[in-house]
Amino acid sequence: MIVIDGTKTDLDIRSFENLEQVFDKVMADGHLDDRIVTDVKVNNEPFSEIYPNQSEDIETSEIDSLEIVSASAVEMASAITLELYKVVNIMAGGGKQVAELFRQADDAEALELYQDLLDVIRDFLGMVGNLRDHFSIKQHDDFEKVVEDFSGLFTEMTEVLENEDWILLADLLEYEFLPSVEKWKNVISIIREDLREVAKR
Repeated sequence: MIVIDGTKTDLDIRSFENLEQVFDKVMADGHLDDRIVTDVKVNNEPFSEIYPNQSEDIETSEIDSLEIVSASAVEMASAITLELYKVVNIMAGGGKQVAELFRQADDAEALELYQDLLDVIRDFLGMVGNLRDHFSIKQHDDFEKVVEDFSGLFTEMTEVLENEDWILLADLLEYEFLPSVEKWKNVISIIREDLREVAKR
């Protein structure tokens, strides 16, 4: 039995040699066009490949049931925006902590944490950029302004970091970075609204 998104298909699992062939057929038949697979269950047990092409090694004689659950790209994008809210809170907490460590003259730990913070911010901006590019999210002045301010602030923080002026960096984090991070919440809600519009099309 092969079930896709709660609907039983007329595909016979025994007419395939292995799981890979089943997946290929499901894709070829267009069952998952414009969708992203979120869960696969084999014999009611969650399945994910431990090594590449593992599904080739799973013979259909061992399979009684296969269930594939998917979501549309827009649904996945909406789920990502909820994660982005969490990331904004992580950035705010990280910025506050780094500023405190610099003020306590714990420079080594502050710099280590600051590096982690920069990685989180890079990933965050990458995710926002991807959402925008993939879903043709419309131009918003708020969005542009926040991105521009954020970029300018980073240039300034990089210069201060190079000059090793830790107290000024703590000030920038506390008085400019934290308010700037808060503005992203509004931008994320704008993106969510745009995604709702895309979903209606």
